[in-house]
Amino acid sequence: MRAARIVPSPAGGRVEVIDVPTLVPGPGDVLVRVRASALNRGEILQASRVKTGNHLPIGVEFAGEVEAVGSDVTAWQVGDRVMGHGNGGQAEYVLAAPLSLMAVPEAATWIDAGAFPNVFTTAHDALITNGEMQRGEVVLVNAASSGIGIASIRIAQAMGAGAVIATTRSAAKAQQLAELGVDCVIDVSADDQAEQVMVFTDGRGADIVIDSVGGTVFEDNIRSLAVKGRLVNIGRLGSDTATIDLSALWLKRLKLIGVTFKTRTEEERLACIQACARDLLSHFAAGRLQIPIDRVFPIDAIAEAHDYMKSDQHVGKIVMAVDTELAPAR
Repeated sequence: MRAARIVPSPAGGRVEVIDVPTLVPGPGDVLVRVRASALNRGEILQASRVKTGNHLPIGVEFAGEVEAVGSDVTAWQVGDRVMGHGNGGQAEYVLAAPLSLMAVPEAATWIDAGAFPNVFTTAHDALITNGEMQRGEVVLVNAASSGIGIASIRIAQAMGAGAVIATTRSAAKAQQLAELGVDCVIDVSADDQAEQVMVFTDGRGADIVIDSVGGTVFEDNIRSLAVKGRLVNIGRLGSDTATIDLSALWLKRLKLIGVTFKTRTEEERLACIQACARDLLSHFAAGRLQIPIDRVFPIDAIAEAHDYMKSDQHVGKIVMAVDTELAPAR
């Protein structure tokens, strides 16, 4: 079968599509014929660090049809439309644990389904499970034009946030975010984030910040939070380190929360996926969680797709069409 793999290199791994042995499901496995698989920034970071060793599978989310099931699997049947979170999804076939899969709503396209599992599971875990968002609360999303950012916006809107504030460093992206129905968009290249948040909230601040930027916006995020606010960090694209005003932490009684799949057990990872499915699949089926698909690449153009993501031009998701019928003409 054809599959994307990270090929080690002394300068950092490169991603290629190669022929690999066909996968065979074990007793507890589901074999999925992949139709689409979205690209995520963590995959680019992963590839850049692979300098020695064997070729590694890549791709953490996928959508397709169940091709075969192991003898112990009862939850899924051949032909079921599924999407999932796991490793090796940028390939013609992938093996998955039954609990890592979610049903694809009948009206959803393969492209939309392929872009759902990772960002919505991650954003749901950050905003709902860890951020404990309540109806009526104000949510601030940093770097909001990313896949995680827009997923956080859509979840907040669907689950009853009182208002959603989004930040970006691009006037063009600010306009696109406004078109998503965001209540307040802040171009932080021109305006002070905390000042604008306080103006919008009449001096109260945001209840939750969903942050993918890290150290470079940490102090602004602290200043932007309301009393008993929660700062949930998903990524550190700006910096891994920051300075904290402990008096602000103390006076506002803030919670600082880090979320990642890297230190979770397999049982915890599967629980996150099932929680996402429980809360969000009905919203996805009803069309309330649509996320812009910025561009679709055929899987053979995966290196080009990585370069495009590195350019930081996109708004929403970049999707790899594993099924050639879904790939745009080039």
